[in-house]
Amino acid sequence: MKELSLNILDIVQNSLTAGAAHIDIDLEETAETLRITVTDDGCGMNAETVRNVTDPFYTTRKTRAVGLGIPFFKLAAEQTGGRLELKSTPAAENADEHGTVISALFYKTSIDFTPLGDISSTLCTLIQGLDDNTDIKFRHSFPNGEVGLDTAEIRAVLGGVPLSTPEVLVLLKDDLAAQYAEIVSNDN
Repeated sequence: MKELSLNILDIVQNSLTAGAAHIDIDLEETAETLRITVTDDGCGMNAETVRNVTDPFYTTRKTRAVGLGIPFFKLAAEQTGGRLELKSTPAAENADEHGTVISALFYKTSIDFTPLGDISSTLCTLIQGLDDNTDIKFRHSFPNGEVGLDTAEIRAVLGGVPLSTPEVLVLLKDDLAAQYAEIVSNDN
């Protein structure tokens, strides 16, 4: 993929398919590294699936015989000298503490580093498709500040106005842009 934000979109879509009610997207960025971690409370994966999920010819989908999202994410990290870590607990093994954590470390100084891309648009795309029972918490931390968004908090403020309302999505995108601009101004 041309942008890591598209990998995030794919991974969060997997979380939504897995029935997650809470999804955390955490980006930790330094001058040299970017760590992307997606944590969900979905149905989780069994040990066999965890072992095979980075194989591009393994998929649980019925619509096509390959699953490229996680293998491409792993490849993008490894091409920079980084790595991918995946932990999952299936609901069948633990009804209270189940879900998946996928984390990738990228070295931004590598010539093979894929840019993050338009994470604000990715978040708005994800939020637009959320049902009323699913929330996303986003955090992008830098050495000089942090950008964040929590749909549970936003829903509480909106008092029943759907997150998918065009005006709400514009406000969310504008708020993210303002938060990122603040980080840039703190950098100077």
